[in-house]
Amino acid sequence: MLGQLPYLLPLVFGLCIAVMLFIYWFGGKISGKNKKTNQAGKTAPYACGEDLPAEELTVDLDRFFIFAVYFLIFDVFAFILATSFNTTGMIPLAYTLIVLMAVVMLLSLRRHM
Repeated sequence: MLGQLPYLLPLVFGLCIAVMLFIYWFGGKISGKNKKTNQAGKTAPYACGEDLPAEELTVDLDRFFIFAVYFLIFDVFAFILATSFNTTGMIPLAYTLIVLMAVVMLLSLRRHM
């Protein structure tokens, strides 16, 4: 059974793709079609019916960058911990301390901004 596994995985993948394509095709056939398209509704702003001026819609890129860096740190940390469970010694603890130091440094830099 274990020798057949490399041949079984592409077959299962192909079967999943075929089922997905069938569901997509079948859903397109049975879905309701709207012949009348409302072009005015497509350009209306979507903010709970409010018309917001364009100058008030600014994005705080510094704040976005900080959250992106936090996400990157914790994402890499989760990957490293998930792959280091079979190691012996202090390697997972060292990775945890490195991530903790990086987060503390980012928090201290954020307070100075």
